[in-house]
Amino acid sequence: MSGGRDVGEVLADICEEAAALILPLWKSDLTVFSKADESPVTEADRRGEALILERLSAAFPDIPVISEEDASEFGTPDAIGPRFFLVDPVDGTKAFVRGDPNFTVNIGLIEDGRPVAGAVNAPATGETWFTQGGAAMKRSPGAAPHAVRTRPWPQGAAVALVSHTMKDETAQKLAEQYGFDLREPMDSSIKFCRIAEGSADIYPRHGPTMEWDIAAGHAVLTAAGGQVKTPEGEDVAYGKADAGFRNGWFVAKG
Repeated sequence: MSGGRDVGEVLADICEEAAALILPLWKSDLTVFSKADESPVTEADRRGEALILERLSAAFPDIPVISEEDASEFGTPDAIGPRFFLVDPVDGTKAFVRGDPNFTVNIGLIEDGRPVAGAVNAPATGETWFTQGGAAMKRSPGAAPHAVRTRPWPQGAAVALVSHTMKDETAQKLAEQYGFDLREPMDSSIKFCRIAEGSADIYPRHGPTMEWDIAAGHAVLTAAGGQVKTPEGEDVAYGKADAGFRNGWFVAKG
């Protein structure tokens, strides 16, 4: 631990530092490269990841790291120990590329298949959410953190956060299945954080994600009193090396 500080606080600082590198590239004429899976990857991802890897190896030299850009270039490891970091330097690259503010920097710490610490920063707004005993957020870099909690399910006014590309009929089916009333389209792991701070209630994901997309947000949400489960009610597990660190469907809620 760096100087007796909580892991989540250290991760929050690293995310803020990476965000400061990434932000000047947002809404600039940035180069969008194509990854092997054809999703856009930018200079921002690359710079952010390099900085995060450097800071993590200095603060936590014994803990291995699996990060999105490295995995897309070189593949994921065939096996991983019980303790490791998952890093996504820019989650919501498509939002980033189209100038939308909902993109995030993410670092999550996994122990024995569960996310136990994490931090998520939204460079466009300056907000950072992180684990610190419970869950905390800072409205801007240097601001004092305050505790956040999920809210009780508001009958008749429950808000679901869904992806921009979700078809109307899919959203209707999910509303019937999970009982929410309103929906708001949003990219990236900010969805977990908005539920953690009590400004939304549920994020049903019936589609593919990778472990590094959700680990940090999952850690923050559970620390805030929420949960992330499979549709069958099981815990979402991490360290699925045999599946290339891909997730199945899940539902995040307050």
